[in-house]
Amino acid sequence: MKRRNFIKQTSAFTGLAALVQQPLLAQQSSPTANFPVVISTWKNEKANEAAWASLQKTGRALDAVEAGARVPEADPNDTSVGYGGFPDRDGHVTLDACIMDEKGNAGSVTFLEHIMHPISVARAVMEKTPHVMLSGEGALEFALAQGFKKENLLTETAKKAWLEWKKESKYEPKINIERHDTIGVLALGTKGEVSGACTTSGLAFKMHGRVGDSPVIGAAVFCDDEVGGACATGLGEFVLKTLGSFLIVELMRNGRTPQQACEEAIMRIVKRYDYKTFQIGYLAINKKGDHGAYAIQKGFNYTLTKEGVTKVIESDYYMK
Repeated sequence: MKRRNFIKQTSAFTGLAALVQQPLLAQQSSPTANFPVVISTWKNEKANEAAWASLQKTGRALDAVEAGARVPEADPNDTSVGYGGFPDRDGHVTLDACIMDEKGNAGSVTFLEHIMHPISVARAVMEKTPHVMLSGEGALEFALAQGFKKENLLTETAKKAWLEWKKESKYEPKINIERHDTIGVLALGTKGEVSGACTTSGLAFKMHGRVGDSPVIGAAVFCDDEVGGACATGLGEFVLKTLGSFLIVELMRNGRTPQQACEEAIMRIVKRYDYKTFQIGYLAINKKGDHGAYAIQKGFNYTLTKEGVTKVIESDYYMK
């Protein structure tokens, strides 16, 4: 082959490769990228403010999402996360959490009792073990070995609600669209890297041993530093069945905006299941700091922090 023809063909292949990469590159950070940023499900201003304060100290998204998740975990008035969370139908407060960093590392705990901050245990699983997930007694033993303190997480308020529920419950879990049963947190750090976290005490009065989507990477949270991240809230069984957060990130990888990706993930659920009796909401953020939100039912809100300003946004985007 003559040198001139070789150069022409090489140039053509280079141009084709650039076109193939275009959807992915469009999601990557740029000189006009808008970060750092923190976004979380529901009305969680204090969580966002803690995450933002962490960003000012370390600049790292992973530190921020852990710091944000720890706030509702320690709040006795939050009946759906950590301390103060409503118990399962047998009176046990069992916790699930996961965390994922910009390098694809992940850790989670399921069916964990007696530990105030399961999100920090999940991070320890990620950083100090060769595993991704620890469960039940094994997760508790690991937490205690790492220096976490064993505590009673069942508050008097939660215990009273459980006893009242048992009178008329017929031993069935309480499922409704009003209950906000998780906090999912996403952050872009000062260098534009993405991390995510999710923590919950799960469905109120659930069957003993039930685990939802919150500790499952790809369901409750998924991050890819080439693209962005996503998180979920709501009735976890349906997030698990569709691996919603992973789906959203892959849709963004293929050119969808965060908003478009959240909407398509919700549609995957409503096309297949009777969705009128439960709530699911998704959040997503890409590498440029653009975000999206979508839910099945009206009433979904989320908290956004940019440039040090935190605000709760009542989402107008839901199935109508």
